[in-house]
Amino acid sequence: MLLTYLDESYTKKRYLIAALMVPDAQARSLIAALDKVVEDAAWDYSVSTEAELHAHDIFAGKGDWQRMAQMIRARIGVYNKAIQAIADHGVTVIIRSVNVPGLDRRYPSGHDHPHSVVLTHLIERVDEYAACVGERTLLIADEVNGQNDYRRDLWLYQRSHTWGYRARQINHVVDTIHFAPSSSSRLVQAADLVAFLARRIEAHAETDERAKKANEALWARIEPRIHHQWCWWP
Repeated sequence: MLLTYLDESYTKKRYLIAALMVPDAQARSLIAALDKVVEDAAWDYSVSTEAELHAHDIFAGKGDWQRMAQMIRARIGVYNKAIQAIADHGVTVIIRSVNVPGLDRRYPSGHDHPHSVVLTHLIERVDEYAACVGERTLLIADEVNGQNDYRRDLWLYQRSHTWGYRARQINHVVDTIHFAPSSSSRLVQAADLVAFLARRIEAHAETDERAKKANEALWARIEPRIHHQWCWWP
């Protein structure tokens, strides 16, 4: 069984969702490794041992990571250790995104929320990968608005098919989408770390060369685990 954790990262121009597919036998090990990253930060910088590995807060020195607000290198170090922990496990990463202005231009009279559009594309590729490796997968996502709609969509996809030019019946995703608060799941947090970094690499113009190099170094650690990454430009 593959446990697939989903989280999103977005701006007004780009909406992205990352899927972190974790073999069930490695889930506990990855959780322990991510716990260790936070425990080390708690020992070194006095953050809480329950601090959430929330990408935006680590980057900005906010929330649980406010104590490290002036410690840029240390915060990058925390992010680096967390990404390395993910990369050290047998995970598979699938990333889908959409150019939101293009979506607006293509459908001027209105369209589904970008989350719905990207989630459908992502589920297709997750199901396709699970079929290729002969596995079933369970979807666990960060809590979002419209959860019941997304559960209903998956129910329909499992009994009929998705929409669009790559429509497929979803046969390898079991049950429904399970939504959980990211604060309670280290593996949803792991998906958040990947999603935020992917969106920064894809769509954010860094003005600070040091920040650009730091992002690229982080990305180089997780890139070998990426099975599929694509942005739809309507």
